[in-house]
Amino acid sequence: MNKLRGVARCGLPFPPPTKIIRFQRQGCTNRPFYHIIVADVKSDIHFPPIEQLGTHDPIANENNEKLTSLNYERIRYWLSQGATTSRPVQELLGLAGFFPIHPRSYMTAWRNRKLAEETSKIETTGTNEQEKE
Repeated sequence: MNKLRGVARCGLPFPPPTKIIRFQRQGCTNRPFYHIIVADVKSDIHFPPIEQLGTHDPIANENNEKLTSLNYERIRYWLSQGATTSRPVQELLGLAGFFPIHPRSYMTAWRNRKLAEETSKIETTGTNEQEKE
């Protein structure tokens, strides 16, 4: 008799995930728009999703806002059913407060801060040199 009954083929106590929460790109060539969907792990990205959980517009509008809508109840349901999330969705849910903030988000913020400091130093040294002349 097999002692590993109920264990996945790879020896893990749980079967590998079959559902994933990921982005599905919509929109035009230079104007992307994303749907946050639940799909089978092995399904093609253009295959119809199981369910749409939200939307994300990565291009800022006239108020400099990137609009996102999420259905937290359905996301919680699918995570309880064993669905995994892709890395971009993890980052977005971290920024939304659903997950802890992803380390990549901290790195992006650090790089942006560093770049802003460098450009401000260059601008201040450039204005100081112009004042001396």
